[in-house]
Amino acid sequence: MNDHKNLELEKLSSQLQAIATVVGDTVTTCKDDTVALLALLRQLEQLHREIRDGVFQESLPVNRQQLYSLLKDIESEGGWPYIERMRLQAFLANLPQERPEENNHEVLQSDRSLS
Repeated sequence: MNDHKNLELEKLSSQLQAIATVVGDTVTTCKDDTVALLALLRQLEQLHREIRDGVFQESLPVNRQQLYSLLKDIESEGGWPYIERMRLQAFLANLPQERPEENNHEVLQSDRSLS
């Protein structure tokens, strides 16, 4: 039985590595395309949500022994999975600063249109 479990873990590890490789290749392909990278992040978030709200919840422990085993695994393997969203302030901090003279004409035009 232990050999079977090891084979299953090796297969899962291989599948996870294949997923990581595909995602990494996609990131490399989309490196300078912000819209494509945003689409990738949205897809990963959607997959996370579908797994979490579907089969993961259905597989949660039904007794204390299983719960203990799950909590032990979470503690030893790095905690609870979480996909963090970039905060708007961090996003804006990464935008290049415009020089004031670049916007003077536009500001003057919008000020005149309000009069």
